[in-house]
Amino acid sequence: MTGATPLIVMALVLGVLYVMRIRPQRQQQRDARSSIQTAGVGDDVLTNGGIYGTIVRVDGNDVEVEIAQGVTVHMTRQGIVSVLPPEEEEDDETEDSEEEHESEPADGLDEVGVTGLQQAVTNDADASGTDADRR
Repeated sequence: MTGATPLIVMALVLGVLYVMRIRPQRQQQRDARSSIQTAGVGDDVLTNGGIYGTIVRVDGNDVEVEIAQGVTVHMTRQGIVSVLPPEEEEDDETEDSEEEHESEPADGLDEVGVTGLQQAVTNDADASGTDADRR
C-alpha cells in the first residue's frame, strides 16, 4: 500500500496542474485564434511586426490592413497577433487635462531654466575669450 500512495499524490498534482494552468491557457489560445479568424472590416488589429492597424478588406485568408491614412498592407491572417477591443470615447475631463499639459514645454524645462542655461554658457564664453577671439 505504501508504493501506491506516491503515485496517487503525483496523479493528483498533475490533475490540479492541468486544471489550473494548461486548460485555461489552451482556452485562451482557442479564443484568440477564433477572434483572428472572425476579424472583419473595421476591426483594429496588432500585427506580428508590432504595427497597429485597421482591417479595410478581407478576402478569405488574406486581409488588407490600413496602418496609416492611405497606407495599406496586404497580409495573411497568420500575420495578425490579436484583435484589439473597440476604443471607448474619452470623457471631457481627460481632454481638459491633456489641454493643460499641452501648454507646458515638451522637454520639461521652464523658460527660467533655459534662460539660466543660456546665460551660463554665454558667461563661460565671456570669461574665457578675448575680444579678438569673438570676431
